[in-house]
Amino acid sequence: MIRVSGVVLPGHKHIVIALTHVKGIGRPLAARLLKELHIPLTKKADALTEEEQARIRARVEREVVEGELSRKVSMDIKRLQDIGTWRGYRHRRKLPVRGQSSRRNARTKRGKKRTGLSGRVTLTKT
Repeated sequence: MIRVSGVVLPGHKHIVIALTHVKGIGRPLAARLLKELHIPLTKKADALTEEEQARIRARVEREVVEGELSRKVSMDIKRLQDIGTWRGYRHRRKLPVRGQSSRRNARTKRGKKRTGLSGRVTLTKT
């Protein structure tokens, strides 16, 4: 098993796919890194030598990944909210930020549909 940026990569997968388990590394970046390090893309993660693993670790450390990436994104959102932009306002209200309609859709962002009442019918004495 190879460990990169605190993430244990699955050994049975090709290294180009296994690298995508690190937050902030997608398929294009993984392929570019491996091409730069002269490591075949189809090599399994378990088949890497110690020297190749060390080169991959050193190269990934130069990228913004995992906790550092999450911190950067949250700080960017907080900056938008602090300066009072429209995007910051939409983030604060938990609404879609990029111009999508929110009247009927946006369930992913807004969560489960809420009704004004509990949904129970209350009986009143007459």
